[in-house]
Amino acid sequence: MNFGKRLYWVVALIALLAVAGTVVGFTSTLTAAPPPDIDPDNFVSQVDNKFFPLNPGTAFFYEGTTDGVPTSNETYVTHETKAILGVTTTVVHDLAFEDGVLVEETFDWYAQDEEGNVWYLGEDSKELDPDGNVISTAGSWEAGVNGARAGIIMEAEPRVGDRYNQEIAPGVAEDKAQVLSLNRSACVPYGCFDHLLLTKEWTPLEPGVVDRKYYAEGVGFILSVMAKGGDERSELVRVEVEDDDDAGEAYDD
Repeated sequence: MNFGKRLYWVVALIALLAVAGTVVGFTSTLTAAPPPDIDPDNFVSQVDNKFFPLNPGTAFFYEGTTDGVPTSNETYVTHETKAILGVTTTVVHDLAFEDGVLVEETFDWYAQDEEGNVWYLGEDSKELDPDGNVISTAGSWEAGVNGARAGIIMEAEPRVGDRYNQEIAPGVAEDKAQVLSLNRSACVPYGCFDHLLLTKEWTPLEPGVVDRKYYAEGVGFILSVMAKGGDERSELVRVEVEDDDDAGEAYDD
């Protein structure tokens, strides 16, 4: 092989290796993107996002149906906190009932950054049998544990078309959301609202299931309707605020 041909093949091999390296690097980026940095100094103590306010001592009561079965949810914003990745989160206690029987108890952990985004840092979920025994903890996860990462439950300034990951716990919890509208109206037993935020929410862990959720400024989540995959609806019926003199005991409208 003469020098000219030898030089040609050397240059070609180098180019081929460079392209292969780029492809490998690109694939690695797609499948193993580094988790976002969580800087505790970038978080504030109060969750006051206009579409997802969490004022300790507030309780939200929801009623609805799932495939014809009466359901209800009680959501309590507690005074408790939990440190996750150095971030102090607000603990929210949720009780889910089917036909009057408690079927699931969950503690969710949220925190708000300085920009106003509300982060979801995990949940401790227990599925119960009719006797109150724990039969499953599926869906439980915590950011920083077993590869789980914090997600965004509510953006500071939602824009139509925005997509974001609410839960990032591969194979365990992978909820996602997309902003559909900022100007919807709806009535629920608690009241009628305009300029609602409407989101589409789904998870690849339940293909074919899609929910539409409505959020009111200053209140938060007010309505959920299953748009695909079943017949489910949940509406806000009541909000109660804890008495200052009887923290943890009494609530008033």
